[in-house]
Amino acid sequence: MSTRFPFTAVVGQQDLQLALLLNAVAPNIGGVLVRGEKGTAKSTAVRALAALLPEVEVVAGCRFSCDPASPDPTCPDGPHTGAAAEARDARMVELPVGASEDRLVGALDIERALAEGVKAFEPGLLAAANRGILYVDEVNLLHDHLVDVLLDAAAMGASYVEREGVSVRHAARFLLVGTMNPEEGELRPQLLDRFGLTVEVAASREPDQRVEVVRRRLAYDDDPAAFAARWADEESAVRRRIVAARELLPKVRLGDGALKQIAATCAAFEVDGMRADIVMARTATALAAWDGRSDVLAEDVRQAALLALPHRRRRNPFDAPGLDEDKLDRTLEESAGDDDDPDPDGPGGGGQPSPEEGPQGGDAGAQAGTGEDGKDGEPQPAAGGAGEQAPARAAEPFRTKALTVPGVGAGAAGRRSRARTERGRTTGALRPRGALTKLHLAATVRAAAPHQRARGRSGPGLVLRRDDLRQAAREGREGNLVLFVVDASGSMAARQRMSAVKGAVLSLLLDAYQRRDKVGLVTFRGTAAEVALPPTSSVDAAAARLESLPTGGRTPLAAGLLKAHDVLRVERLRDPSRRALLVVVTDGRATGGPEPVALAGRAARLLGAESVASVVVDCESGPVRLGLAGRLAEELGGTAVTLEELRADAIAGLVRDVRGTTSRRAA
Repeated sequence: MSTRFPFTAVVGQQDLQLALLLNAVAPNIGGVLVRGEKGTAKSTAVRALAALLPEVEVVAGCRFSCDPASPDPTCPDGPHTGAAAEARDARMVELPVGASEDRLVGALDIERALAEGVKAFEPGLLAAANRGILYVDEVNLLHDHLVDVLLDAAAMGASYVEREGVSVRHAARFLLVGTMNPEEGELRPQLLDRFGLTVEVAASREPDQRVEVVRRRLAYDDDPAAFAARWADEESAVRRRIVAARELLPKVRLGDGALKQIAATCAAFEVDGMRADIVMARTATALAAWDGRSDVLAEDVRQAALLALPHRRRRNPFDAPGLDEDKLDRTLEESAGDDDDPDPDGPGGGGQPSPEEGPQGGDAGAQAGTGEDGKDGEPQPAAGGAGEQAPARAAEPFRTKALTVPGVGAGAAGRRSRARTERGRTTGALRPRGALTKLHLAATVRAAAPHQRARGRSGPGLVLRRDDLRQAAREGREGNLVLFVVDASGSMAARQRMSAVKGAVLSLLLDAYQRRDKVGLVTFRGTAAEVALPPTSSVDAAAARLESLPTGGRTPLAAGLLKAHDVLRVERLRDPSRRALLVVVTDGRATGGPEPVALAGRAARLLGAESVASVVVDCESGPVRLGLAGRLAEELGGTAVTLEELRADAIAGLVRDVRGTTSRRAA
């Protein structure tokens, strides 16, 4: 067994360490979501925590780690009356991003269940993690239905497996820890809310601290055992402190004053529901126990708010998580009374513990310098320099209806286009490829029925063979790659028009976020096009790039379309099952270079020949319109829609237009 990096040797991540330790003291807090850039010791700290947890007493031979003092009466390995007990280390179980639902919750042997009526159950990762840690690296990349199952089990403390009327239940109480890089996509707000605490981590910008990180890592790599031995005393001290805090926790008093501050804080930050209040109360109590106190103080409430509220206060998907600490202090001070709260001083008094000094999710807005106004037709560089105008602010986003890719795909689960999926309505049956996951009972019985006499059936059970089993074919929705190609040239540079264009693209990005799409952003201006954002699941990143997009210069439309063609070609190789929707935002003009209009037409026909589903958002304005965007849409084999028609109440016929155009092209 390899030697893990010591938990106490992690440098500069006090918030992360505190959040993990509080959950070790009080697992009912609900786990930790760790957000941050790559290379910030997220996984290292989580894996190191497992070595600090006290040993657990389990029923000998129980695959579900039942507590011998109070065994689960519904345990599939039970009953455990009079069973022997044994002690073992707390487990840390890792859930891979590509795991199936059967791997997570376990699987029933459907063949034995139908033929013999036996509940033959193979436990999954939830059973292995019972009374330990369940760790999900890159939890934002986990399929939504798996996240739902995972968080339901964490909330209920039990896992249910149901197949064709056969059900199994077992205990599933674990410390849930998820890590994610926000650049790779966000969790839905309702899933964020299910994590008890969240921590933002970032690499230190202090040279001395960075030097210490490198020094410790190199020492660990050279001799892991010797390095761990150097930190053994610190590790033992933390382990003893966890045990002491667990013993003290039931005796900690949460006074009415602290409860009032918790309620006032949650109300002031407009969090939805009551989960935040409950998590804050549990966290404040755990903080008091961790510090060896039997009373909750105002400083505990403040620290609990910093850990429990940032991910719950987001009002729309593009808001960065975080908490206004000045507002938090004012709220706590105003809600502090002279009742039975043992802390007579208001929040913020005295020195705060070091974990509060960590990063709290602040983000620097993108800035761009202003330049001289550019005119369409004058040679300008693709970005920066003369002719570049300051970025226009996006107009208020609006609700749109879905633009779907025609046909039936087989991509990653989502909410946009029709697809063959593991979840959804049953449309038929087929022979399983590999392990059976969704039984089609009627088709299985029909396949087995003609052979019962030949197989010598004599009892009530159905005599089944492996070849009789049928998998249910289901149809649901998939997520697509929505590639935006945005004209940022001088012909689009009127600030009012560009503001409306950005508002429209932002609205489509919001729709893509809700439908679990990947997005990419190509812009063109001056003399060339660039990939402003390679295809990613982080719609937030696309919105940030859009907000800082400068304008001005010529209109190299052909370059933009060819760049989009290259991006789509690479993505087809990387993710062949994910279908694409091309959204071109332009007024249709093309300038710069020899025969710019003809070049743009050839580039559009190249995309059209590959049957790329496309929509052209016509941004032309004014009383006289040339209809260039409509002609571009025809050459792409797609459809054109004005900015006004993008709104939900005016877009009803757009999906039909996309499908109809594609059907005519195929014919």
